[in-house]
Amino acid sequence: MAKPLDYTNPKYYTNRELSWLAFNDRVLEEARDHSNPLLERVRFLGITQSNLDEFFNVRVASLRKMVAVAYQTPDAAGMTPAAQLRAIAKAAHAMVDKQYTTWSRSLVPKLASLAIQLKDFDALTGKQREFVSDYFHQELYPVLTPMGVDPTRPFPFLGNNSLNLAIRLQRPDEEDDAKARGFAMVQVPSVFPRVLRLPAAANDFILLEDVIEAYVGELFVGAEIQETALFRVTRDMDLDVAEEDASDLMKEIQSQLKKRQRGKVMRLEIDAGMSKYLRKRLEKGLDVRDDADIYEIKGPIDLNVMSKLVKAVRNHSELLYAPFTPYLNTQLMNENIFHAIRAHDILMQHPYDSFAPVVEFIRQAAVDPQVLAVKMTLYRVSSKSPIIRYLKKAAENGKQVTVLVELKARFDEENNVHWAQELERAGCHVIYGLVGLKTHSKLALVVRREETGIRRYMHMATGNYNDVTANFYTDLGLFTANAEMGADASNIFNMLSGFSEPAYFNKLVIAPLGIRDFLVERIKEEIAHAKAGRKALIRMKMNSLSDANMIAELYKAAAAGVKIELIVRGITDLKVGLPGVSENIAVHSIVGRYLEHSRIYYFYAGGEEHLYLSSADLMKRNLSRRVELLFPILQPDIHARVCAIFQTLWDDNVKTRVLMPDDTWERIDLRGQTKLNAQATFMAQAHAHTLSDAAQVDQAEQVDDPQHTRRFTPMVAPDNEEDD
Repeated sequence: MAKPLDYTNPKYYTNRELSWLAFNDRVLEEARDHSNPLLERVRFLGITQSNLDEFFNVRVASLRKMVAVAYQTPDAAGMTPAAQLRAIAKAAHAMVDKQYTTWSRSLVPKLASLAIQLKDFDALTGKQREFVSDYFHQELYPVLTPMGVDPTRPFPFLGNNSLNLAIRLQRPDEEDDAKARGFAMVQVPSVFPRVLRLPAAANDFILLEDVIEAYVGELFVGAEIQETALFRVTRDMDLDVAEEDASDLMKEIQSQLKKRQRGKVMRLEIDAGMSKYLRKRLEKGLDVRDDADIYEIKGPIDLNVMSKLVKAVRNHSELLYAPFTPYLNTQLMNENIFHAIRAHDILMQHPYDSFAPVVEFIRQAAVDPQVLAVKMTLYRVSSKSPIIRYLKKAAENGKQVTVLVELKARFDEENNVHWAQELERAGCHVIYGLVGLKTHSKLALVVRREETGIRRYMHMATGNYNDVTANFYTDLGLFTANAEMGADASNIFNMLSGFSEPAYFNKLVIAPLGIRDFLVERIKEEIAHAKAGRKALIRMKMNSLSDANMIAELYKAAAAGVKIELIVRGITDLKVGLPGVSENIAVHSIVGRYLEHSRIYYFYAGGEEHLYLSSADLMKRNLSRRVELLFPILQPDIHARVCAIFQTLWDDNVKTRVLMPDDTWERIDLRGQTKLNAQATFMAQAHAHTLSDAAQVDQAEQVDDPQHTRRFTPMVAPDNEEDD
């Protein structure tokens, strides 16, 4: 009898952190892809820097803490924290080299050929040098602060991601050469634009640090500047909030935000030509003890500047993606949105469908006299959120408004604290969720009194209630008045705001109570179908797949004959092509113009085709340490549309990479194939829908208007004075 397979074998898993670095490499490939518009390639390069910064802020910081307390337990792939840090350093250094090779060898020459230049100080024309001199003396000089370091001047604190000049200088007032040699720093102030436009050319620029470096000697009168070199530190920015011991979570968060800026240094980026003297001074002052934590940069330090460069370029719209206007269902904007939802469920596919109806849902709830209550979960919202404004208006209009604001949403903590305080001042009941859990679900509930009694209206989604990110994150949302889901939603809010423990849910499934078990049961059902010789198929789309227990369940299904198709944007700890284990699993990753963010879970179920959307990825944190929501798609036409969306994404052969058995990702061979870019396809469909609606409106107006006078209905959200 064959020995049963051990699906937890470390050989069957890829390390989470290395998988994330592989994802960032896929983003970097977009910066190297000649089919992308040039300035968009520059923007992608900047995104890789932003991604890497957060990776060091959080993931590397977490591993360092594990090593500090001698935590030796290996991950699912069998790697200890120390081993992971060594592997990360090797991969990250290679990635940084690739970033700057992409910049210097590919992007710079192409930009220069179009007269778009980041110029060195020595390359400036006379007029440009005069401009830079004036800018330094009139604008920068009064703000800059020279910081000497000696026994009376300790090494100063340097904030996370701040840019600084390290300076080696010679002081003439000391006879001893050793004492005469000085060390100082000047911080590049963030209150000024880092990219400065130069005169006498449309798109000549210089970086702020290059201007400061050229004139830095004027800050050290009497000393001779012998060397200057730029550097940047990345710190531990992860919050360590002990909720169980916090009498006031908001005060604890605010306290931790102040402490976070003083976290330990995780990475030191330095100019590649920096001398040993300056390097040693920085290593000692910043307590950097491992050479692997130092990254020698051959180009502009902090490639986040690329997004600023892109915005500064003039007269080159052809180097950007063509503008896209999402489809706007004007019926939802111009009529009673609750009547429309009551008639049938409505699916929103952002950013191809406008986010405006979601905002309109809350706006109408705020002013509708029949609405009694509005309840909502907020994880990330924009800095000028219209949804916050309408929630406040709802409270002012006497509605019962309950808002769960997740204070622990990483790097949005300060913004969320601000909004929580604003909502409380407006009379909303603000809650912060359950102790020990982040609330990551996306749920809005409106309770309305109608002729037939109380009716609940809901919006549930895979993405945040953020009107800004909805323009470039792909997400799915559902408007529904389904009574059973409405009852479930009420129970969820009672659980979040009080001590309610619902005995059961009708249609909705939540984590950490049930999503894991629910999905495992669906997987087991597919296994039973496969073993009975029936068709068995699982299709899933998510951002990350790292929960080892869920991966083991997928391995069991694949080994039993279930066909599994996965679309995973980022982390993928699962391996494909393992004999007898994962030969029936295929994994795709799409990296393109928009960030793929929706979560879809589909099971063939003997032909019944069960379909769910969720806020949760298959990660341990989502399934075990967060309040997440999974909801079914019940309406046949919407079911068909979501299935078609998945199929289009699966058929993409332009922006898709396919996971290989050796853990590499390969593009699809297009020879003999018709190109299909899923995101471009959805944009074209949205545009066609807009044109179709416009044609119908025009035709109806011609029938109503015997003079055939042309009237136009704007295909955008109506202006509101409050929006200004």
